[in-house]
Amino acid sequence: MHSEEEKVLILDFGSQYNQLIARRVREIGIYCEIKPFSIPFEQIQDFNPLAVILSGGPSSVYDENSPKIDTRLFEMGIPVLGICYGAQLMAHTLGGQVVPADSLASREYGRTETEFNTNSSLFGNITKKSITWMSHGDSVKRLPEGFVPIAHSAGCPFAGFEDTKRNFYAVQFHPEVSHTEKGFEILRTFLMDIAGAKATWSMANYKQTAIEAIRAKVGDGKALLALSGGVDSSVAAALMSQAIGEKLTCVFVDHGLMRKDEGDQVEQIFSAYPIYFIRVNAQKVFLEKLAGVSEPEHKRKIIGEEFIRTFEAESKKIGKVDFLVQGTIYPDVIESGLGSNAAVIKSHHNVGGLPDYVDFREIIEPLRYLFKDEVRQLGRELGLPEYLVSRQPFPGPGLAIRVIGDITEEKLYVLREADWIFRSEIEAAKVPDASQYFAVLTNTRSVGVMGDGRTYEYTLALRCVSTTDFMTATFTRIPYELLEKISHRIVNEVPHINRVVYDITAKPPATVEWE
Repeated sequence: MHSEEEKVLILDFGSQYNQLIARRVREIGIYCEIKPFSIPFEQIQDFNPLAVILSGGPSSVYDENSPKIDTRLFEMGIPVLGICYGAQLMAHTLGGQVVPADSLASREYGRTETEFNTNSSLFGNITKKSITWMSHGDSVKRLPEGFVPIAHSAGCPFAGFEDTKRNFYAVQFHPEVSHTEKGFEILRTFLMDIAGAKATWSMANYKQTAIEAIRAKVGDGKALLALSGGVDSSVAAALMSQAIGEKLTCVFVDHGLMRKDEGDQVEQIFSAYPIYFIRVNAQKVFLEKLAGVSEPEHKRKIIGEEFIRTFEAESKKIGKVDFLVQGTIYPDVIESGLGSNAAVIKSHHNVGGLPDYVDFREIIEPLRYLFKDEVRQLGRELGLPEYLVSRQPFPGPGLAIRVIGDITEEKLYVLREADWIFRSEIEAAKVPDASQYFAVLTNTRSVGVMGDGRTYEYTLALRCVSTTDFMTATFTRIPYELLEKISHRIVNEVPHINRVVYDITAKPPATVEWE
C-alpha cells in the first residue's frame, strides 16, 4: 500500500533508534521500511531500494556472534549509509579495522563536539563544527581501501568517512536523534543529493493507494473490525469505510474504561458512516471480572481476554467474514521484535493473540507501515474530526491502569471527572509542549479538612509530559497559577479527592504511564 517508485530500506541491527531513523526519512517525504539484518539478500533485491541505511546496534563487529550482512549488498550499485554499528560493520566488512575504544581512544556517549569536512559529499550543507550524539564503545582504527575521513571528534578520528566512487557513507554518531544539531540536514543530503530521491511520498498519496489496494483485496468479500475507539482503530475503520463501505462491520466493545463521553463520541461518529456499526455495552461484565484485582498485568490480561470473548460472541451473530481488520501500526510491529537481534520491548495484541473463534480468510492491517503521527495525518485526510484524530495516547486497558489498586465504578467516575477537568484546563490554556496529560487516581488516602470537617480521601496525581518521540520525556512546566486553578476545581467539583499532586519525574527513570 505504498509507492513502488521510491523506497529506502533500513536494516535493523538492534538499535533503540531504528524508529527515529525511519521517522526522519518519512519526514523528508520518502517512503521507507525497517527490515531485520538477517533477511535473505533476494528479499533486499525484491524490495528494490533506492538506498540502504545500516542502523546502529549494541554489538561489537569483531564478536563471533555479532550481526553480519550479506556482502552482495555492497555490489548492488546503490548508495549505502552506515550509522554507528552500521558504520563499523561497513568498515569491518570492506577490509577496515574496528577495535575496542580503550585500545584506541576514549568511549563517547552523549553530546559531542564534532568537526566536519564541508567539502565532502555528505557534509557539504552543514557548518564546520556542531554537536552530535555519540553512543559507542568501539571505534574504527583503519579505513577500508577507497574511503577517506570526513569528520572527527576528540575521541573518534573517523567520526565520518566516505567512498564517493562507490557511494558508501558512514557516520559514527546518530544523525536521527534531535541532539545531533545538523542530523536532519545530513540525512536529507544523503537521500536527496546523493541518492537522488524526489521526496514525493505523502499521506494523500498513501490514502488513495491504500483504498485501491483494499478494494482489490476484499473484492466481493466482507470485513470485520474490532473498534476500540482509539486513534488507530478509528482511522483504520474510516479508511476501510471509504474503500468498501457496507462490506465492513465494526464492533465497538465499550468496556466502561474509557474517558468521559468517549464511548458516545465514537458511536456518534461511526453511526453516520456507510458501514454496519455495532456497539456492545459490556461495562458490567468487565467490572465483574476486574473486581478485587489490583496487579496491573493481571488487569491487562483480564481486559484483553474479556475483550476477545465479547468480540467473539458478537462475531458469531454476524456469521462468516472473509477478512479481519486490525489497527496495527508500525511501532507495534517493531516493538514486538521485528529484527532477530532487536529486543522485544512489549508484545502487542494486534501482532499476536488473534481471536480463536472468528472465521476469516486473511488479516488486513492497512496502517501496518505507518507511525502514529502519520496515522493522525491520514485520519485528517479521511475527514475524521480533529478531537478524535488528535486524541491523547490512551492505553489499551483504559482507565483500569490509571486507577491504582482495585477498580470500582465509583473510582472510575471520580477519575473520569478529575481527568476531564485537568485535560480541559490544559487545552484551554494552550500549554506549550504538552505532549500527553492525564490524571491518575492513586490508592493513597490522606487526612484533609473541608469546611469544618475532617476528611480521609484519595490523592490524585496529575501527569503532563513534553516529548518529541515518547522514547524520552520531561515533565511539562505548567504555570503554578494554572496548577492551582486545576487543583482547586478538582477538589471542589469531584467527590472523594482531598489532595492533588503533580508528577515531575522524567522518562527515564519513570515511564509516562504509572502502570
